[in-house]
Amino acid sequence: MRFEHLIEINSPRVSVQTAVPTFTREQLWRGLLARVQTPERFPNGPERCEWQEIEQGLFKRRQHFGQHAFDDEVESRPMDSLVFTPRPHDETTPIRLAITIEEPQAGQMVLRFVYEALGTQSAEEAYYNDYRHNAWLHHDRDMVRTLREWLTDGGL
Repeated sequence: MRFEHLIEINSPRVSVQTAVPTFTREQLWRGLLARVQTPERFPNGPERCEWQEIEQGLFKRRQHFGQHAFDDEVESRPMDSLVFTPRPHDETTPIRLAITIEEPQAGQMVLRFVYEALGTQSAEEAYYNDYRHNAWLHHDRDMVRTLREWLTDGGL
């Protein structure tokens, strides 16, 4: 299973630039790092997150959602990308998320989100993929909306 989508951050169209705040790459990167280090600040984030940088650009985390805790590692390529690799949990197939900052043309910046199963999914897991895709898209849009709010409020 592989699911991919783009969310436009900055647009070269002047009409869009006046309606939404424009990010610098550094501001966007700081926002993405917040998703690694303080994910509880985002909608539907964990109640708390413990993390440590185990080597340059590699974070080990434990996120707590009620009674459940989930472990992952995040590989950071500064100003470029993050790769979230979950540890296996129960019987479910882990799904890796890669977020990459792209600049397809002058004045435009997008985030590419790629979700990829790290093994063969069961028939039951595969059945829910359309629901997952929809939830991931909404979650990623909520994250970008939060980053825009922080940018407007001076939080980045």
